[in-house]
Amino acid sequence: MQDNSRADRPSFVTRLECSMTGEHYAADQLHQLSRVGRPLLVRYDLEGVAQALTREALEARPTDLWRWRELLPVRRAENIVSLGEIETPLIAIPKSGGPGAIVKDEGRLPTGSFKARGLVMAVSMARELGVTRIAMPTNGNAGAALAAYAARCGIETVILCPEETPEVNVREIAAQGARVYRVNGQIDECSAIVGRGATEGRWFDFSTLKEPYRIEGKKTMGLELAAQCGWELPDAIFYPTGGGTGLIGMWKGV
Repeated sequence: MQDNSRADRPSFVTRLECSMTGEHYAADQLHQLSRVGRPLLVRYDLEGVAQALTREALEARPTDLWRWRELLPVRRAENIVSLGEIETPLIAIPKSGGPGAIVKDEGRLPTGSFKARGLVMAVSMARELGVTRIAMPTNGNAGAALAAYAARCGIETVILCPEETPEVNVREIAAQGARVYRVNGQIDECSAIVGRGATEGRWFDFSTLKEPYRIEGKKTMGLELAAQCGWELPDAIFYPTGGGTGLIGMWKGV
């Protein structure tokens, strides 16, 4: 039986766009920030998607992250680096949240956190665009997800953690196959080292919002939520801001 969730489908990516100025950048090329130092957003031919993908066809597909391929940036299915990204369930929590309150259980994703959504997309695009070595500062969960996906496709990974990072997180990152180092400082010091290494050509910088594609993976949570709620969004959505990648992704998705 063919796995239709991984089959090649037309890509509707048209360009990348500076989130501040709207300046356009070519798709299918390796980018970091825009000319003015702002994150790049992936843009799509949404009218083309609407014509090519019916709701009925979408609902007939396996309910994993890759059912949304027309709205994702990976053009060739052979470059997808998957560890089994399921559609995470909605869990009612009336006792703690009140009537109608639900939680989307992202702990079901590979490596046990919602960080997998962004990193599976970013690593898949790194593979598609020929990146061979990446680096990222992290306090834990993002580093574990990056290490797992990068190891899956043979991309060398360097992870820098602040000195206060729990030992369990450092060990998990190392177990997933990355070279991990503690830095005598906070996350800002880690980011500075990664940025300097990228400028020197040592690696590609995977820091938060320094590449365009983690947002695209994070937006699938919003797409899933819409589908699971019968295409009517909840009155309010509470989302942890963190570095902001997921919040932007939810905005794009819903």
